[in-house]
Amino acid sequence: MNSITALATVVTPAPAPNIPDPTPVVPAEAGGLLTVLNWASGIGLVLGVLGVIIVGITMVIQLQRGEGGQSLAKLGWVLLGCIIITGAAGIVRAFV
Repeated sequence: MNSITALATVVTPAPAPNIPDPTPVVPAEAGGLLTVLNWASGIGLVLGVLGVIIVGITMVIQLQRGEGGQSLAKLGWVLLGCIIITGAAGIVRAFV
């Protein structure tokens, strides 16, 4: 055995153990729960669109009165709510 082969055997690390990578599977009993979650998400998005429309109408009325853009904060909150509703699955998956 020459010195290069001896050095290679000393430096070579041991193989890493196999780390399991489970894939999540939704059980068959969760079908009703998934239906409820889909309905809740859909209703939330419809209410979000309705909220944007209401804030838009409020902004038009306030601009007619000369009150400026005080509704921009309301629009921001409505859009933030829509983003949270849309990304709820991704947000939960990030923490689980």
